[in-house]
This record gives sequence, structure tokens and C-alpha cells, in this order.
Amino acid sequence: MLKPQFQQSTKTLIPSWNTNTLFLASFPINILNKNFILKKKNNFRVHHNYNGANTIKAVLNSTQKSIGVKAVVTVQKQVNLNLLRGLDGIGDLLGKSLILWIVAAELDHKTGLEKPSIRSYAHRGLDVDGDTYYEADFEIPEDFGEVGAILVENEHHKEMYVKNIVIDGFVHAKVEITCNSWVHSKFANPDKRIFFTNKSYLPSQTPSGVIRLREGRTRTLRGDGVGERKVFERIYDYDVYNDLGEVVSNNDDAKRPILGGKKLPYPRRCRTGRQRSKKDPLYETRSTFVYVPRDEAFSAVKSLTFSGNTVYSALHAVVPALESVVSDPDLGFPHFPAIDSLFNVGVDLSGLSDKKSSLFNIVPRLIKSISETGKDVLLFESPQLVQRDKFSWFRDVEFARQTLAGLNPYSIRLVTEWPLRSNLDPKVSGPPESEITKELIENEIGNNMTVEQAVQQKKLFILDYHDLLLPYVNKVNELKGSVLYGSRTIFFLTPHGTLKPLAIELTRPPIDDKPQWKEVYSPNNWNATGAWLWKLAKAHVLSHDSGYHQLVSHWLRTHCCTEPYIIATNRQLSAMHPIYRLLHPHFRYTMEINALAREALINANGIIESSFFPGKYSVELSSIAYGAEWRFDQEALPQNLISRGLAEEDPNEPHGLKLAIEDYPFANDGLVLWDILKQWVTNYVNHYYPQTNLIESDKELQAWWSEIKNVGHGDKKDEPWWPELKTPNDLIGIITTIVWVTSGHHAAVNFGQYSYGGYFPNRPTTARSKMPTEDPTAEEWEWFLNKPEEALLRCFPSQIQATKVMTILDVLSNHSPDEEYIGEKIEPYWAEDPVINAAFEVFSGKLKELEGIIDARNNDSKLNNRNGAGVMPYELLKPYSEPGVTGKGVPYSISI
Repeated sequence: MLKPQFQQSTKTLIPSWNTNTLFLASFPINILNKNFILKKKNNFRVHHNYNGANTIKAVLNSTQKSIGVKAVVTVQKQVNLNLLRGLDGIGDLLGKSLILWIVAAELDHKTGLEKPSIRSYAHRGLDVDGDTYYEADFEIPEDFGEVGAILVENEHHKEMYVKNIVIDGFVHAKVEITCNSWVHSKFANPDKRIFFTNKSYLPSQTPSGVIRLREGRTRTLRGDGVGERKVFERIYDYDVYNDLGEVVSNNDDAKRPILGGKKLPYPRRCRTGRQRSKKDPLYETRSTFVYVPRDEAFSAVKSLTFSGNTVYSALHAVVPALESVVSDPDLGFPHFPAIDSLFNVGVDLSGLSDKKSSLFNIVPRLIKSISETGKDVLLFESPQLVQRDKFSWFRDVEFARQTLAGLNPYSIRLVTEWPLRSNLDPKVSGPPESEITKELIENEIGNNMTVEQAVQQKKLFILDYHDLLLPYVNKVNELKGSVLYGSRTIFFLTPHGTLKPLAIELTRPPIDDKPQWKEVYSPNNWNATGAWLWKLAKAHVLSHDSGYHQLVSHWLRTHCCTEPYIIATNRQLSAMHPIYRLLHPHFRYTMEINALAREALINANGIIESSFFPGKYSVELSSIAYGAEWRFDQEALPQNLISRGLAEEDPNEPHGLKLAIEDYPFANDGLVLWDILKQWVTNYVNHYYPQTNLIESDKELQAWWSEIKNVGHGDKKDEPWWPELKTPNDLIGIITTIVWVTSGHHAAVNFGQYSYGGYFPNRPTTARSKMPTEDPTAEEWEWFLNKPEEALLRCFPSQIQATKVMTILDVLSNHSPDEEYIGEKIEPYWAEDPVINAAFEVFSGKLKELEGIIDARNNDSKLNNRNGAGVMPYELLKPYSEPGVTGKGVPYSISI
């Protein structure tokens, strides 16, 4: 409905059709002028009929009443001094920067056709706080009705980032259209961009005038699967992980197996279309440019302030600088004061005078100038763990506590059967029986109960990396400077609610003419030799846990498994679909950070392979874990806890679960966050799907879920555990699981990386020497007895491995100044609907309450796993944080 000030408007039009689009372009002309000179007022409308596939009939407009309407476009200002910027500046002066078309929401009720769209140039206005405003004036017919969408054509030679468009002049309210999107130049792509209003619609409820645009937009985003993708494109398609290595020769060390398929199942990534290798066409060639759909890339603000550029620069500048300073890549730390010097003396960068300023710009937190000497050094901040207790990493109580409140709380499991036994083929791996005996466990418990009683009473827990790692032991041990075992670590739940480590078993499978080797180590040794062997065994287990955390709990289960959700969402759900708009903030920047990971973190000879124990088998190992362990239904926190024996359903308990370990900080805080997320999702879904039949009749939604199962995670498409999608409750469970993974799960395993791993003896990423008891020579055993501390230091990562990982962990643990935390700021789409706006207020309020709940728990002296002398409080699931390395804060998305 329009405001009641009308003008008389008569225009004569000649249409023209751009065959690359379905939109009619037209130009107002003076038919009395033989030169067809453009009128100064370039505002007009076109009425068009479609007669068959290739015929368009233009219908000239009769005189009718109209109203003046103004549109204001907010564009993020860009700094660009090249020639094209100068040409664009001239276009701005001439008032030809953007062309807008306002599209009616409904069809013409008389003709049953789309109403003519209204076109106008947008003229550049003021620059305010980093934004540029463009204004366009329209004359809208009285019978135009509500706005359904707006089309945008960028007349500049360079792309522009359009934040939003506000149309004023309608009686009912201003029309707000949130864009937050890069709009390509028409010189790169003639197709116009489509932006819908902020009101959300299920497919069956789509206003009749924008049905064609709704369907066409998602069809465009799917692409045709052909050709190499260009930087400005917004095409979402799938591919396998065939770009992690390079095929230079048949025996090249940089070649890695393709991940995705029956042999090595894996989630799919975004297709880039880069050229295939001439040596092996199954592989994609690597390049410095890794395509992601344009709107998945970091915004200019995020790039300038932190995040992707910092990670990229750390990988491409800081790491090479460290490698040039540390001349011997195999050099370990000679003594523990040398490790401490990283935090109080630093790594001398005086030999890098040409690179120091750039390094300071990349990681200013780490580069310090020592005024007494005038030297610049790489000086690491002391992690929170050692600030509170410098020797906590050395103690068994902290080793056990971190399985519940540390960086990887996803691996601890309940022991449900005794004796322990491997499921691997004994012909390959050796005898399956564990050497951890009933007598040993009962002796460590203190003979207060039998093993059978401990299992029955749910007192025994395990870190079990035996069957996952054992098939890779002999292969990894062939790599230089790396030693691997299969491992089992047993813990006992004490009356104080804490875990007590009882035993570690390390196993090497048969190799050549050697039989299987395995040995059990225990902490309660009343002799020095046993005590040092226990410390060395712990170092091996910690390296296993660090690798599993980084490759499975972190990379695979959050970053990697989320990418197919993002691709399917953009390919199958319209931008006006309410579920698209619910998920969108949870997907920001994930594809960009994943592309960066493929380029320099998980690639052949990248940071992960050079610093973590699996070496060249790192990402391959994550594929094995995906095939053996990953289940969508168990990515939901409650089901994950149940699957590990850490909880059982109990309607009388908080969250409907009874925890096996009551003081389990990750689970305690995580379940509160899970319930808050689920209630928000429930309110949202029930609002848009008040009837059950709307779920099955939603073709976009069904196509989305089908594509996630059958394509994005297609290697698991036949698994019986995939949830059905027939009811609102089904959808609530699916969506809550996805948003939990991108928010709570990722925050729990990411933002504490420097706090727990910055002092690397607490979480060594690899073990470089075998256990002294594994087939030692007389000389090796004698050396160990004489220098046990040096044996532990030799087992730890080398200097270059440690400093590289510490640098990357510092960057990855950092919150950028523009971090987007869950529930902090409402999305414009949500604010448009009063019901959703009210539900968000509840959501945001509950998250603020969670902050207080976590603070109270950390101050509770009865909770020994998060409170006590020198104990780090558990804050990883506190929703909000200030910028920097804080060990808290839950962003919406996996953006780092």
C-alpha cells in the first residue's frame, strides 16, 4: 500500500531483452526525438508477458496514479586506488553506480502475470563511518502492492559489498532488505543479483510475484558442475578431498590418498573446478587461489581486524621465519629452563631485520622489543594453565582432570566390559587380550572393590586409542622422528568426584620377525625407574589425545562435517526460507577457514603433518575415524554422552540425563547450553511449522536433508541411524544438532587451545622416542637410567615443532574484535517477526543466565574438577568474551 500523495505519470517504452537473464531491461525515450535522447529522469516501469520460451511481449502502460518512493543502499566503503576505481568514481559522479529494480510481491490479479518491475539508478550520497550510501528515487503505481524483492546491477568495474537496502514511502512501514553480500560487476557477470525482503516464507507460502525468482536464485547457486570457479562466483557444489597433496611424480612424497569414497569415506568439500593433474587426473592441482563462494569469504572488516588474514600470514610468514631461526629441525630442548625461556626470554629475531615489521603486524601479541638490548624477539605469553600452577602439567590429578574439563572432553568413555579386548584381526595385530589385569586394577584401587564391582558401579573409565591407532603404528614408526603405539588409559572415579589414573598400556603390533610388544605402566611406583616410565608413558598418551583432538574432535567433527551442511543449505533452501535464515549465522566464514586449512594446515607437509604424531597419515587417520565413529545422531550432545556411557536417560534429572560423573564441567555447562539452543530452535520451528504436514510438504526442506545425507555425507547414506524428517520435532532435533556443532562443540575444542596447549609439555603433539622398555639395548637402558629427564625431553616435540604449534594455537585461540557471539545481536530477519523477536529475547536472556551459572560453578569448592588451588576454571562454554586469547566465548559459527 502506498502513501496517498499521487502524481500523474505517462511514459512510452521500448523494451530490450538480455538473453543471459530472465529480466527485461528497458530505456525511457522521447519518441518525438529522432536521436532517442535519454530523458533526465530515468525512472520507468516495464510490463511484460511471456509467450512460450523465447517470446516476450511488452505492454505499454496507460496513465495511472503513482507515488514517490526512496531506496537507500548501504555499501561498505572500499579503498581502491587503481584505474578502475577512477572509472567507477566517474560513474558515481554521473549518477550511474547501481541500477535497482523493485519487484512486486504478488502477480497482477487481472492478468495473472508478474507486475512490471520499477527501475531506477542509485546515486552516490554521503560516506559515514566506513559506509557509502546510495539513493534511488522511484515512482510506484498505486496498485503495485507490497515489495517482494529488489534486483541490483552493479555498474562499477569492481565488486561492492552491499549491506542492506531500505525502501521508504509505503504506508505500512519501511521495507528493509538485508543483503550482506558481494555484488559482482556487470562487466564480470551480466546477471542481476536478487535480494528478497526480510519476511520469511515457506515454499508453499511464497508470494506469487517472486516464485520464479525464488526458484531461479537457488538454481543459479547450484551451478552446472563444469569449469573452474571464478573469484566473484557464488556456486555451491561438491567434490572429494583430492587437493591435499601434489602429484609430481609416481613416488612423490607430497601425494596423499583421495578422501571420499568406499575406501576412505569422508564428508565432501566445495568444488573449485581447478585443473586436474596431468600425472593423475583423479587429483586436483593446487594453487595459491582456493575458491570459496564469494559470500563465504571473510568480510573486509573481519579480514582487516583479524581472523583469516592472520592465520594465513602466520602460516606463510611466521612459520618460515621460525624455521630460518631454528637451524636444526630435529633439535630438541636441552633442559626445562630452555622451554621456560620461550615465555621469559623469547626467540631472537635479530637475524630477520627485513621481516620483523611484517611479523609484528601479523602477531603483535607475540612480537616484543627488549629495550635493554634493542632486540626483537618472539616472546610467548604464559598460558593460563601455567600462570595458575607452573607444575600442574606434571601431576596425575591434572592429567585426569583435563579429560573432563580440558581441551578434548570428547574421548573419555565408561568401561562396560572386562577384560579389555581388541576388535582387530589378531593375525595382523597380534593377541587381542589386554595386559591390564584384574589384579593390577584392584591393587591400584586399593582392594576396596573388585574390578567387576567397579564396572557394575560405573567407576572405571578409559581413553581408548588402541584399535584406531594400532593399524598405523608400523607405518608411522617408519617416519623420521616419530614413534607411535596403540594406547589404553584406565581411570577410577574417586569418592571426591575426580578421576584417578590407574594404568597405561602401550602396544606395538608384530613387525618383520618381531612379535607384538605391549607393556602396562602404573603411577603408584615406589621406585624412581617406574615413576619415570609412567611419565614417559603419559607423554605418549597425551600426544595421542592431542592428535585425536586436532584431527577428529576439532577438524573432522566441526569444520569438515559442517561444510556439506553449508553447501546443501545454499543449494536447496531459498534465501527467504526461515530455516536458511536460522542457520545462516552459524555458517559464516566456515568455508573460508576450511579452504585455508586445505591450503596450509592439513595439506601434505603442512603444519599438522609436520608437528602431530600421525605425520603424513594425519588426515587419512581422520577418514578412518569418520568411517568407524561418526554418526549424525550422536553429534547431538545428549546422545554423544549416552553413547560414551557418560550419561543415561532419566526424566527426573536435570536435562533428562543422569551423568555417570556428576562433576563433568564440559557436560554440565554443555547441557545447559544445549537446552537453551534447543528451546530457541523449538520456538522458531514451531512458529513456521504449526502443522506437522508442512514438514513433509516443504520440498526445499526435504531436498536439503536428502542432499546432506546422500551427497554431502554420501559415504554414509545407507546408515540406519540418520534421523527422519517428517515432523517439527524431527526438524528441531536436526537443527539443534547442527547449531550445537558449530557453536558449543567448536568453542569447547577450539578456544582453549593456547590455554592448555601453549605450554607444550602439557599437551605434546608428537612423541619422538620409543619407550625405554621396548626392546632396549644395554646401552639404551643404561642411558635412560642415568638421564631420565633428558629421555622425557627427547620424547617431546622438537624446538621447531613446538614453536610452530604454539604460534598457530595462539592465533587459533584468538577472538577477533568483531566476533559474533550466540544470542548477542538479533539478525534483521528474526527481528522482522514479533514472535521470533520475542523468542530471541528469551534466548539471549537465558545465555546471560548461563554466564552466571558458570561463574557460580567455578566458585563452588565442592566441584574439584573446576575449582581448587591452581585449578583453571572451566569457562570454554561461557557465551561471551572480550577480544583476544581468553579461553571463553561461544561464537555462532566456526570462523577460526
